Amino acid sequence: MDSVRAVFVGGGAAGFFAAINFAQEAKGSRAILLEKGPGFLQKVRISGGGRCNVTHACFEPREFSSRYPRGERELISLLQRFQAADTVRWFEERGVKLKTEADGRMFPVTDSSQTIIDCLMREATQRGVQLRANASVESIEKNGEMFEVKLANGENISTNTVLIATGGSRTPAIGALATKLGHTLIEPVPSLFTFQIPAPWLRDLAGVSVPDVELSIPSAKLRDRGPLLMTHWGLSGPATLRLSAWGARPLHDLNYNFQLLVNWLPNLSEDQLRGELQARVKAHPARLIVNSPIAPLSARLWEALVVNAGGVSRQKRWSDLGRAGIHTLALSLIRCEFAVTGKSLNKDEFVTCGGVKLSEVNFKTMESKICPGLFFAGETLDIDGITGGFNFQAAWTTGWIAGNAMAQRFQ
Repeated sequence: MDSVRAVFVGGGAAGFFAAINFAQEAKGSRAILLEKGPGFLQKVRISGGGRCNVTHACFEPREFSSRYPRGERELISLLQRFQAADTVRWFEERGVKLKTEADGRMFPVTDSSQTIIDCLMREATQRGVQLRANASVESIEKNGEMFEVKLANGENISTNTVLIATGGSRTPAIGALATKLGHTLIEPVPSLFTFQIPAPWLRDLAGVSVPDVELSIPSAKLRDRGPLLMTHWGLSGPATLRLSAWGARPLHDLNYNFQLLVNWLPNLSEDQLRGELQARVKAHPARLIVNSPIAPLSARLWEALVVNAGGVSRQKRWSDLGRAGIHTLALSLIRCEFAVTGKSLNKDEFVTCGGVKLSEVNFKTMESKICPGLFFAGETLDIDGITGGFNFQAAWTTGWIAGNAMAQRFQ
């Protein structure tokens, strides 16, 4: 049997895409993909609530790259070679049609991540990639022009090239594969997490969503705007997740204890809101304040904000509010304060900020500048995006470029 030309470490999106594109371009070259767990593409399986948010409907590379708190500059040139439109085309050429939702996220029309998994598994198999699950890599060593990949079961695989695509380096063991080959690992910390807030009244609203709020964290000089979701532990939703991505390092440094401000009505200025409240005093003096929500806030959320944040009793009428009451209620609606005491995250959908130092990688090929023949793709690198399909696109893009560059060695 021919010698192994390429070993791909990590059976996720980046590893699969790199292996498939290598096998397509380096026809006849033996390739092996190793996954330490019992199943492949597990993050693809559970992403987007089991639907798989494949990419985002933004087709201008520079604009797309602006969605990455880390790696923006490097991704501009990469996305000029393989961007979201190329991802859509790649899957559609293989029978998988994608659809775009109102917020720009793109999913398979089947609304099932299994569609993406089946496509990638079928393509890898047809291209001759040897897929091996339960194959944990213990070490990778460079011996002359060859690499020796040692598995936990004692097996050794000799190969010309290696790609590391093991995802976010959550444990030292994962990052060690790169560091032992001379690379620097930027300390990994969580990204894309939700906020734990010990406010019983907020937790009572679990499941309630608001389409548009503005969040800010003064101590970290962070601000974002978008949909918000109340949960049993605090706050989630796109606005929260984006804020956590941009603030991954400063919020880690704050030990996830900070003051969060929520503007529940960002379309109104403070003066406009005061005017709206004063108008209600004049128009409906006898009406209970808790029964007069301001759109788009739901009746349930309005009542909770008025009573718990605004300090207004359920029996209070607009005529009883007074100037001081208007001031307090207005502030509670545009500067609602919460004490965040920690983070919550889905360990299976974990995204890290951190990874292999970008200056040590050649972004024309994804090859190491330190160890020739070694390549990287996906979250193993210090690249991460906000929620909405951006992390998967980084995996497709870096995997495509790495796989093609590895194949050029054998053409």
